[in-house]
Amino acid sequence: MLEDGLSYPMQGDSWIGRLLIGGILIFLSVLIVPAFAFYGYLLRVLESTIEGDAEPPEWDDWGGLIVDGLKVTVVGIAYALVPTIVIVGLGAGLIGLGSAAGDQGGLLAGFGIVTILLMIPVLFLVYYIVPAALSNMAVEGRLGAAFDVGMLKRVVLSTDYFVAVLMPIVVGVVVNVVAQVLVLTVVGGLLVPFVMFYGQVAVFRMFGLAFAKQVNAGGGQPSGVATTV
Repeated sequence: MLEDGLSYPMQGDSWIGRLLIGGILIFLSVLIVPAFAFYGYLLRVLESTIEGDAEPPEWDDWGGLIVDGLKVTVVGIAYALVPTIVIVGLGAGLIGLGSAAGDQGGLLAGFGIVTILLMIPVLFLVYYIVPAALSNMAVEGRLGAAFDVGMLKRVVLSTDYFVAVLMPIVVGVVVNVVAQVLVLTVVGGLLVPFVMFYGQVAVFRMFGLAFAKQVNAGGGQPSGVATTV
């Protein structure tokens, strides 16, 4: 899976052009809209991988890419924001009650601090689940599919998916090391967005492969991508 993921961005005759466009979008991501297009492309990588395509998708249908990027953003916020509000709100409330109680409220304040610290494993859990949610959305073509508990449970509890989530950590470390070396020079710094794009495409390829394997193993063949939300 790792070898496939790392070689995937270079598949096809136009891989250099795809890489250039992706790097430029990351460089311009502060303008927001290019970031949505980039996220939409990553969703398209998931879609094409799950459908069995050996080459990365081309940069086309820019309107669709931006809309898909918005969907990706909504899913990420939904999975991260809700638990953050609940945990931080509960923790802050306990700390506030403990402070109001004076010397007798130390235990409450302590529970509040521990509650807020729970954000660390929760964020790891979000990182673990979101790729599967995006993969299912890519397959079904609708936003609600990202919250299909039954499908997500089957995928995220599989060994293949667990390995697929660990592999990107390796890729991420390598990409970060390369990026830190590149930023030592002005010319090298300009190459960082392209390295980041390469790494992200490789990572989402691995997520797509893991999801496709579980869908096929469970008899739930992808039914194509619809256009409705």
